Amino acid sequence: MQREFSFDRHDFERVRQLIYQRAGISLHDGKQAMVYSRLSRRLRETGHRSFAEYLKWLEQAQGPLAEAEWQEFVNCLTTNLTAFFREEHHFAVLAEHLKRMSASRSVRIWCNAASTGEEPYSIAMTVIETLGPSPAVRILASDIDTKVLAVASRGIYSQEVRGLSTDRLKRHFLRGTGANAGFIRVKPELSRLIDFRQFNLMSTTWSLGDPFDIVFCRNVMIYFDAPTQRKVLERMHAVMRPGAVLFVGHSENFTDSRDLFQLQGKTVYRRL
Repeated sequence: MQREFSFDRHDFERVRQLIYQRAGISLHDGKQAMVYSRLSRRLRETGHRSFAEYLKWLEQAQGPLAEAEWQEFVNCLTTNLTAFFREEHHFAVLAEHLKRMSASRSVRIWCNAASTGEEPYSIAMTVIETLGPSPAVRILASDIDTKVLAVASRGIYSQEVRGLSTDRLKRHFLRGTGANAGFIRVKPELSRLIDFRQFNLMSTTWSLGDPFDIVFCRNVMIYFDAPTQRKVLERMHAVMRPGAVLFVGHSENFTDSRDLFQLQGKTVYRRL
């Protein structure tokens, strides 16, 4: 089958280099078809006739239009798999940790790679179920992808979503009626706990406010090579309080960074 746009090994290597520089994502050879499929949309929308032409323009363009297209480029190549209460054991650990924390100050939680919002809202539900309807907790929910953050901030989902019990649907969501039938929306008591913000882990300046007590960074590091993982973990360590808890994905293991984090349980680490 003939492709709409020419796309050779050199084009793929350029894409691989650019997304690594911009987002730290390390693409392996098996991602060529994915890259072609996702970036073809950008070629059509920007009017370019080949990948070589598009990539040359992307590297040379300047100004707001160029920055906007760089964000589209990153959005296309990021993966956003999520669900409510994914890796459910983490939320039981979160609840126990919240119960043990001092009530003398506000708790700060960072949900990195928040995607379309299911994870930060799951955190917020756990917070309210553990501490009550007006907890002294702030949740920063960030992602590199601006489009998924827009979905997350709206807090509207199909009522067929996975991971939510009937009790949680009744307690934490409003059911749509009329034109909104078939959809649910998070209640204000959840959304007011969360601040959504675009953030790139490759940024050299991590101006994120007071240190965090709890960090969720799940299924993010699997897209980074070992040197990038180490760099991110060092920066994450710097924005967490001593003793703070880090939740990671089921296939992620940071035992090579024992000087920064100590394993506490199944994919749960403590900041040293």
